[in-house]
Amino acid sequence: MPNTAYRPHPDANGDLVVEINKSGQDIIHNPLLNKGTAFTQQERDELGLEGLLPPHVATLAEQLIRVKENYDSKPNPIEKYIQLRSLQDRNEILFYSLLRQNIKEMIPVIYTPTVGDAVEKHGHIYRNARGLFITLDNIYKMDEMCANLPTRDIDIIVVTDSQGILGIGDQGVGGMAIPIGKLSLYTVAAGIHPAACLPITLDVGTDNQKLLADPLYLGRKHRRLTGKPYADLIDLFVKGVKRNFPNAILQWEDFSKQNAFSNMDNYRDALPSFNDDVQGTAAVVLGGIIGAMKIKKQKLRDQRYAIYGAGAAGIGIARQLRDGLMADGLNRKEAQERIFVVDSQGLLLDDREGVEDYKKEFAQPESATGHWIRDHLHALSLEDTVKNGKVTVLIGVSAQPGSFTNALIDQMIQNTPEPVIFTLSNPTSKCEADPRKVLEYTGGAAIVAAGSPFAPVTVGGREFHIGQGNNAFVFPGLGLGALSARAKKVTNGMFTASAHALAKLVSDERLANRTVYPPIEDLFEVSFQVALAVYKQALTEGVGTPLTGDPEDGIRDRMWIPDYPKITRKK
Repeated sequence: MPNTAYRPHPDANGDLVVEINKSGQDIIHNPLLNKGTAFTQQERDELGLEGLLPPHVATLAEQLIRVKENYDSKPNPIEKYIQLRSLQDRNEILFYSLLRQNIKEMIPVIYTPTVGDAVEKHGHIYRNARGLFITLDNIYKMDEMCANLPTRDIDIIVVTDSQGILGIGDQGVGGMAIPIGKLSLYTVAAGIHPAACLPITLDVGTDNQKLLADPLYLGRKHRRLTGKPYADLIDLFVKGVKRNFPNAILQWEDFSKQNAFSNMDNYRDALPSFNDDVQGTAAVVLGGIIGAMKIKKQKLRDQRYAIYGAGAAGIGIARQLRDGLMADGLNRKEAQERIFVVDSQGLLLDDREGVEDYKKEFAQPESATGHWIRDHLHALSLEDTVKNGKVTVLIGVSAQPGSFTNALIDQMIQNTPEPVIFTLSNPTSKCEADPRKVLEYTGGAAIVAAGSPFAPVTVGGREFHIGQGNNAFVFPGLGLGALSARAKKVTNGMFTASAHALAKLVSDERLANRTVYPPIEDLFEVSFQVALAVYKQALTEGVGTPLTGDPEDGIRDRMWIPDYPKITRKK
């Protein structure tokens, strides 16, 4: 790991050390340096901390007991979220140690689904600033703002304009909670050092009238920028990133449907970047479907797919499925004939007027469906599509709760004895169907997965665990692998490689239980294996540089594990 500010390096004895030129309160109030009560007596003497802390020198283990006790005392998820974010702003090492110890319990709090509640309450629960807030007024000062950051040695940037948050839409400047949460997952899952992570919010206004009328709203109170002013700001932002953080990977997050694709496609060659809503979600879904094929003992090309929801996630999944089917031996036309994308107006057809540009590549020829039996004269519904298209894999990213009805599931069972049904919308209130009820209704025949965690369910005396299609299985490892390869570009092939790596990590025992994802507790190892696959893919495609020595060792060495280093005064 490079010897830069706040990142530990081994001294002559092999101990991890951070050398600083700060003292006293400047250390205690810096979350990247603060150890709280765990500063040793030698550190207290050398760093001007004597008398500023209680006399007992605590261990990290003792501190973890205290903060977990505090966490457990909170009455609901949003209060637990506030407690964890406050800890992160106070002591990053203690925060990540706690997270690693309780990853299954706490990821739903720091990210989906609780983060959605935190976003909506942003102006009312605001505590401390983190990252950069960029507006049309200060974009021209981006170099100056970057110079004011605690460190310039940035590896990963997550940026949002907050227009397409989860299932709750435009949330203005409150969307900053999303990059903060995503970067926390980069650290806990893939060991990206917290000093190397930068969350950014592009405050381009909001069309959310509730926020505009809220006196505690913290963003600029004007309607969203659109058209050329918006495009110009994005261009200035990307150029600013390239100037100030030339080695960083940029993740676009929670942009609106069209902007998600426009920004991703326009700038993917300008700097190594990707959109997790589009590409990360798609890779996780493909990984789950590959696992389902192991259960069904069939191939990807044997299936016919319906995707309900044509936003960033839906079209991203369609693109990734097409790549997966082509890798399985089909040509592009054959692959697309097997993928049916349905939005709020029905199946995408090439003669339908008003279809957004980003959807058009997956519009089916009207001539191919002219003979279909339909319930409605002017549109082909999801039910029509599943029936006539003989769909065997049904994927929900619509945020339309209850849309996967029993009648629809009945049709899926008519099409195949083992239907694959993924209800992926978040939060759980937006889920197309409760996956446990799908299992109960099908007598355990369906292969299900969800976007949020669900408790196990017993059907016919057999306990089923619901696999969670969590993007955290892909994007942290992808970022780590791309960084390790010093990738010039993040390619589609890297996401396909991630999906196959993820599928390989599902144990035979879990597959026998019809579970298509690993347990979230395995996240650190999953990220390593995904990173290794991405690293190799980058070299195969000629967009990466080999590591010196064993790549497995090199990637492992980059994965930071939270523990207190020795802090000394810089000589």
